[in-house]
Amino acid sequence: MKRSTFITWDQLKVGAIILLALIVLFVAILKLDTAVGLFTKRYELVALLSNASGLRVGGSVTVAGQLAGTVKSIEFLPVDEDTLRNLRVVFEIDEDLKEQVRENSEAKLKTLGLLGDKILDISPGTPQFATLSAGDTITVAPTLDYEQVIAQAAGAVDDMVGLTSDLREITGGIVRGEGTLGQLVTNRSLYTQLEETLAGTNRMLTRLQAPNGTFARLLDDPALYNNLNGMIAAVDSLVAKVSSNEGTVGQLLADTTLYKNLVGITASSDSLLKLLTTGNGTPAKLLRDPVLYDNMLKMTTDLNALLEDFRKNPKKYLKGIIF
Repeated sequence: MKRSTFITWDQLKVGAIILLALIVLFVAILKLDTAVGLFTKRYELVALLSNASGLRVGGSVTVAGQLAGTVKSIEFLPVDEDTLRNLRVVFEIDEDLKEQVRENSEAKLKTLGLLGDKILDISPGTPQFATLSAGDTITVAPTLDYEQVIAQAAGAVDDMVGLTSDLREITGGIVRGEGTLGQLVTNRSLYTQLEETLAGTNRMLTRLQAPNGTFARLLDDPALYNNLNGMIAAVDSLVAKVSSNEGTVGQLLADTTLYKNLVGITASSDSLLKLLTTGNGTPAKLLRDPVLYDNMLKMTTDLNALLEDFRKNPKKYLKGIIF
């Protein structure tokens, strides 16, 4: 029996489906290559980390935030004293981005979003530093420990809760009228006293504003201002006259003759005092010789006795003189 050479509709539909599937697969492969660089040539770099929490094999590696490779392996290093290098992370970078990754580039663990997966982000280097070759170790920058941040945030939340509780107690006390502030808020008599005080203040202000009062005249009457201006002008004139060389006060302030005369008088007084206190003259003997003092004292005493006796019995001394 001879086979038919015509393509049936069922065969055509199957072929179309297969062709469509191949096209979809091809497009998917292209998209996958664009997304993860499936067929892109890459080279390996190494990063030594103390902790790679959240980072996994196959995780993303970015350069300046743009997808550039994947994590190939995460291995433990031998235990030693250096706790900053516990893990050896090998990752791959696209060859096209080799010029961006240089000796001054730094790798840093970051989080996609707030609670997303961890990625390894690399900062671009500068031209004065050489590019990193395959197998080189890149510098690792310090990373922010989100667990520590969360712990601190939890402590802050606890403090906020405690503060809220304290505020609740304070406001409750105020509402209950406890303390000075509570009395200010709840005590009616205090409000009444304050109202009376304000009323008294208003009455006092009304009296102060009376047009015939002293305070009102101080505010409104320019006579006091004019008098003060006149007094200040008179004082200025007096100061000007005193500062001039004319008059007694001016001469006392400006002329040195009086000063020289005073200096001369002082020098003469010093010389006179030296003469009185030194030498063998009468003044010096009066000041220093006790014998002369005693004689003068005796003479004065005898003279007083003689005068007293004369007052009592003048005839004794005036005998033959009074007729």
